[in-house]
Amino acid sequence: MVKDDFGQDFVWGVSSAAFQTEGAWDADGKGISIWDTFTLRKGKIKGRQHAREACDFYHRYQEDVMLIKQMSIPNFRFSLSWPRILPHGTGAYNARGMDFYDRLVDHCLEQGIVPWVTLYHWDLPQALQDRGGWTNRDMLSWLEEYAVCAAKRLGDRVRHWMVLNEPAVFTGAGYFFGVHAPGLTGIRNFFPAAHHAALAMGHVGRLLRAELPHASLGSTFSCSSIHPFSTHPRDANAARRADALINRLFIEAVLGLGYPVADLKALAGIERYMQAGDDTALPFDFDFIGLQCYTREVVASSLFVPYIQAKLVPAQKRRVPLTTMGWEVYPQCLYEVIRQFNAYPNMPKLYITENGAAFPDDVVNGQVDDDLRRRYLQAHLGQVLRAKQEGLNIHGYFVWTLTDNFEWAEGYHARFGLVHVDFQTQRRIIKASGRWYGDFLGS
Repeated sequence: MVKDDFGQDFVWGVSSAAFQTEGAWDADGKGISIWDTFTLRKGKIKGRQHAREACDFYHRYQEDVMLIKQMSIPNFRFSLSWPRILPHGTGAYNARGMDFYDRLVDHCLEQGIVPWVTLYHWDLPQALQDRGGWTNRDMLSWLEEYAVCAAKRLGDRVRHWMVLNEPAVFTGAGYFFGVHAPGLTGIRNFFPAAHHAALAMGHVGRLLRAELPHASLGSTFSCSSIHPFSTHPRDANAARRADALINRLFIEAVLGLGYPVADLKALAGIERYMQAGDDTALPFDFDFIGLQCYTREVVASSLFVPYIQAKLVPAQKRRVPLTTMGWEVYPQCLYEVIRQFNAYPNMPKLYITENGAAFPDDVVNGQVDDDLRRRYLQAHLGQVLRAKQEGLNIHGYFVWTLTDNFEWAEGYHARFGLVHVDFQTQRRIIKASGRWYGDFLGS
């Protein structure tokens, strides 16, 4: 397998997120985000860690962009920090925060690296959460104001824009299970948050289309290939319900297919948050869709699990190879989700906008020999190539992630980076996986 096997137009990149890397949590007028607040809550983050410094990307962006160039990576996906641009979520914007993204975009372009901007990667201004956050339908106008601010400032140089990062994760983990910021629980929070997130993609998509008619617009979706635990019809039906929630809820709304209530009747509760005209407001004709896939899920029937009557069978119990996150190493997951999303009619271009693995890393004589990560990336790329050679719609691949970073509730425990970071000294070391990726892309 070599780079040319994927074709000349295949897009290669690496992804990151503002809150996980930037640090400088209160520098230059930045406001407080829900994750700044959440990390202060006891028991929510491993080791009671926080992201006040993280990778200090805010001050070290030039060094990290040069590492991207050194690894021959032509595209860099990063997010903007909403509270860095609009400290209170709305109102007067913070010029110093916006200046940072000006400098970042300019430096990427100067180094021949194409910027791909994600507008919302989970760091909602706390001031907006105090007003209900994603459960408040006013989120549509708040996000619109933020998107216009970013587009007007950066749209002359940034061609690729993503509206949301993984709505299923930030609404499910943050507004139902409470394990991510803002830490809310229950169906009464999840349903409005999910509906407003689904609406937001089309709403902001239309706005960006008007502001930036020549831009390429997309949004990203978390997905996993879903397998029933057994051939028993109960497990097959449970897997179908889990697939409706994990993979189908948001993409089908965007595609104009509505919510998958037929396969998960509990989702009917979302309809009471719909208003007149929402059916036509949900769909939007994006230029591309980002798929973010790391593993598969094995699902068994369980009458004791409310709403879905299904449970995930932990990979640890199945005696399969695992990453630090406890996720099964299952390269075929990429091929399977590409096939699944290809089955939708009129699907726009598909990119894998996140794929990668956390493994324990040791620095030995100034080097990090992360052979497990290298093999993970090679095997998963092999499945992308399989899909490509079968003629499926897949046009790019972005590794998660550039540097080890603050991995949400896992703190600094889970290292996904192509570049090792010593969080005490901020020293960077390109890992063997990063050198391999660079050699592959430079071949």
